[in-house]
Amino acid sequence: MTLEEKFAGWTDVSSPTEQDKQDRTERMIRDAVDAHPAFEGYDIEVYVKGSYANKTNVRADSDVDVAVQCNEALYSDEAKPGTKPAGTPYNGIWTPTRLRSELKEALEAKFDSQVDDSGSTAFRINSSSARVDADVVPCFDYRYYLSSGEIRDGAKVFKKDGTSLVNYSRQQLENGEAKDCRTGDDYKSAVRIMKRVENLMVENGVHRVVPSFFVECLVYNCLDDLFRRSTWTSAIKGIIYHIWSNLEGTEPTDVTERWLEVSECKYLFQSTQDWTRKDGRDFAHAAWNYLELGK
Repeated sequence: MTLEEKFAGWTDVSSPTEQDKQDRTERMIRDAVDAHPAFEGYDIEVYVKGSYANKTNVRADSDVDVAVQCNEALYSDEAKPGTKPAGTPYNGIWTPTRLRSELKEALEAKFDSQVDDSGSTAFRINSSSARVDADVVPCFDYRYYLSSGEIRDGAKVFKKDGTSLVNYSRQQLENGEAKDCRTGDDYKSAVRIMKRVENLMVENGVHRVVPSFFVECLVYNCLDDLFRRSTWTSAIKGIIYHIWSNLEGTEPTDVTERWLEVSECKYLFQSTQDWTRKDGRDFAHAAWNYLELGK
């Protein structure tokens, strides 16, 4: 089989059987939340996020990411003082501790001994013959007020140690769809190819594990024209070289030259991230050699 034939075969999403398991896992989590008495009458939203929602997942990364968001309390920040409107602070029952506790009870009632709460942020629901692994994240409604007066909606996630982070899942979904449209549906296919390359390199001991989300972000920052080449071999070669060559050196001081997450709400490289520019270059270098693109 030629490399071009391999690439073409790696563009597909999860198999129908795997997708059925993913869908069933999502439904069961929704059912668990809907059936929990403590949530009744409150605005508790359940939605999928990550590669499953964005359709960039592959078989080896087929777990489902689900957010359980409490919209009873709104957390907010502002770019500069006075940007956000004045309001009364929330003083209801839904604290981060309460939400996590109730969600744990809801999940355990549905999945029994399959719920792992040892992680810092998400509840891990272990797979079975009928469903895939799932990460369930408790979070709150969040709003960021920009200096321009615009509003950016997201989700505020509190870790068990009290620290927090903000996710912008809706923007990630919208931007991924837009880039896929601009590239004739080739962007998401390229992401799936690169994720399969990463899986194979790990499987064969060629390179260390690279987070699936990071791979997706690296590909997202590649120029649209690279995805429209006549063959997958040429496109992937261009994408890998673009990643490797553009991440050389230190982070640019010009903010317009900095790479972004798919949501375009956060810089891809900053001190709070679990990866660096060097990690991106190392991944690209390993992929180039593994695929023997220099021949």
